[in-house]
Amino acid sequence: MAVKGPFKVAFGDMFPLGAFVKGGVEAVRDFDASTKETFVQARDKDTGELVWAVEVVDGDPESKGTFKVKLTAPVQPIVPEAPAGFPFVPVEFEGLAVTPYVNSGTGRLAYSLKASAVLPANFKGGGRTTSKDNGAAAKDAA
Repeated sequence: MAVKGPFKVAFGDMFPLGAFVKGGVEAVRDFDASTKETFVQARDKDTGELVWAVEVVDGDPESKGTFKVKLTAPVQPIVPEAPAGFPFVPVEFEGLAVTPYVNSGTGRLAYSLKASAVLPANFKGGGRTTSKDNGAAAKDAA
């Protein structure tokens, strides 16, 4: 069996306790095409769209630190506004995909995350869903 590209994953399976953006969206540097003097933004190798990144805090208290989720879009995505008095923005990612790799520095398994859009949390009104929840909803609808 040949596996090509990233694995699609449901937002609720990856972030059962939610995800929170810390800061704004930034352009991702194409390290091969950029020079010290000239910044060249990375493009997604599959779609050709520009690559952006947001710093994310996982809602899981056992998660350590922050990490980046890459977004592919023709223009800079806009992060929803944080609720009043809240330091982070609760979000959901659409089209979420995971790419596992071995970290050459540590030899440990790591992964990168890519999404097609960043949206306000619970944007569909029904709360976060997992693949199991989606199956139950389909049965209820029948």
